[in-house]
Amino acid sequence: MTYVVTDACIKCKYTDCVEVCPVDCFYEGENMLVINPSECIDCGVCEPECPAEAILPDTESGTETWLELNTKYSALWPNITEKKEPPADADDFKGAARKFEEFFSAEPGEGD
Repeated sequence: MTYVVTDACIKCKYTDCVEVCPVDCFYEGENMLVINPSECIDCGVCEPECPAEAILPDTESGTETWLELNTKYSALWPNITEKKEPPADADDFKGAARKFEEFFSAEPGEGD
């Protein structure tokens, strides 16, 4: 098992999860984070820290697509190990529908 970041993170990109991760397995895209599944130790400390409830165990139904996306982009995006301020409009997008279809960006973030 591993944890994955879902589309609930898109345009919110809270980094509370990054701060508590003991193995630094988060990677930063332009408008979301992902988890490297091969680095994740399945401790679960990140899941309750996410204000957008974007982190799920990959054993939950419907997470297969997110496991693939997390695997792909964690190999392309820079590692992030420190908490950053979320985007100014993050709360406006929290809970919004169709975020992947409308807002996903494959561009990398800044990382650390």
